[in-house]
Amino acid sequence: MKTFNNKYLFVPLFALMTSIGITSCSKLDETLYGTKSLAQTSTGKPTPGNLAGAYNGLNQLAGQYGWLAMCEHTTDELLGPTRGTDWDDFGTWRKLHLHTWDGVHNQVVDVWNGLNGALFQATLIAETASGQTKAEAQFLRAYFAYMVCDLYGQVPYRSANDGPDVIPKIFSRADAVTFILTDLDAAIAALPRYTTATRGAATKEAAEFLEAKVYLNKAVFTQDPTKPAGPFTFNAADMNKVIALCNDIATNSSLSISPNYWDNFKWDNGSKSSELILSRANSAGINVVWATAMGFHYNQAPSGWNGFTTLADFYNSFENTDVRKGGPLAGYTEQMGSGVGFLVGQIQGPQGGVIGNPIVNLKDRSGNPLVFTPDVSLFFSTETKGIRTVKYPLDPSKVNGGGWSSANEFVLFRFADVRLMKAEAILRGGTDAETPLSIVNSIRTIRGASTLSKIDLPTLLAERGRELYLEGWRRNDMIRFGVFNNPVGERPSKSDPSKVVFPIPVIAVSTNPNLKQNYGY
Repeated sequence: MKTFNNKYLFVPLFALMTSIGITSCSKLDETLYGTKSLAQTSTGKPTPGNLAGAYNGLNQLAGQYGWLAMCEHTTDELLGPTRGTDWDDFGTWRKLHLHTWDGVHNQVVDVWNGLNGALFQATLIAETASGQTKAEAQFLRAYFAYMVCDLYGQVPYRSANDGPDVIPKIFSRADAVTFILTDLDAAIAALPRYTTATRGAATKEAAEFLEAKVYLNKAVFTQDPTKPAGPFTFNAADMNKVIALCNDIATNSSLSISPNYWDNFKWDNGSKSSELILSRANSAGINVVWATAMGFHYNQAPSGWNGFTTLADFYNSFENTDVRKGGPLAGYTEQMGSGVGFLVGQIQGPQGGVIGNPIVNLKDRSGNPLVFTPDVSLFFSTETKGIRTVKYPLDPSKVNGGGWSSANEFVLFRFADVRLMKAEAILRGGTDAETPLSIVNSIRTIRGASTLSKIDLPTLLAERGRELYLEGWRRNDMIRFGVFNNPVGERPSKSDPSKVVFPIPVIAVSTNPNLKQNYGY
């Protein structure tokens, strides 16, 4: 990675500390949560922040570095090739793809700190507020606890009433499920129904979406921790709960599959998409320039960081008629030169990198045609190797300024996922009048893909990949479907089953006697 971009590795923790003012009362808190010196009461207990500050904890999810990298670089969707000295970053990206991380890996540590800090901030409000404020904080706490549970298998908990010398207790993965569901049940009962105007806040549908995720993954989360990769036994009652939650979400007439896939992600997705159950707006302190710049070449507009690529096998899993694979986008391509989705072959852009100039065939830094090729090496690649991704098309009118004010909302929960969760729950033993095949084909038809004649779990996993790529669900999905450890890309052998859970950071284990390192580390 270029020196210019190194700062982005550290944004999540810094942004969390400065934007929501999370604090702690001791060195122990600083180690466990990555937070420092919050205002305290006379008893030494931390003072709760405001609800807006708790929502700001979501901002750390929008970036190419931390949480998203752990959920995508570890899978068949994304890798970070080293290009000379660019993007070497002490092997950070290679270790994710090769499943060779440890308890001092920078992202393993930073994400632990960031998520647990946000969880604690939500706890302070959830346990001291009332009414809808309390319900929203309970949803946020459940969301952050879910992600800690999913990634690390253990969830630290400190009550809002605990003094500075109280060592946080630790929920096992199975106990965390109960903790999370209790919060979500309370939130669902108290939160208002979703409207498009409340897509940036906790709603009944957002809480139901998250609860469906918990029940869908319950077999994974309650698995014997010495056999974290399964095989898993999915309970029919849990699957029926998923179906009931998804069905209730679907009764909201404001939600439906968007006729245009890219309306869910482009610069006006907040007003155009009919799928955004929960999103984070640019005005809330995030932007999605990184989603374009992480793969764009230096000579494209906006000037990119020439980094991450998808894997050829994943790209080839799409039919050419599938709009999710990409192609020209009206209102975008004629000004940017670039298509959306995946970029391969001769790359075009505005002359001189300035929107408004004629579209020309771009060249690389040596003056050769800029042609992105499917072949890519994790260890050494030239500047043109690898298929690039454009998941969030930027507003062309903002690109001459870097694109930072492009109004794309970062998608957290989406209605298409609701439909695919229901299809999976039926395949795993739940019952409903709809069939998994009819659900999947209804989406594929809208996306321009051919209809399937039959469906099984591997086919559904592939469809989830095509619909939800780079939305942060791929690791979670591959674990649940039992293929996360399989060879992929330049990882020719299966990884150890323990890798389905990340290690607890070494510094956290060394400072909290209630924490025990995860199996296999």
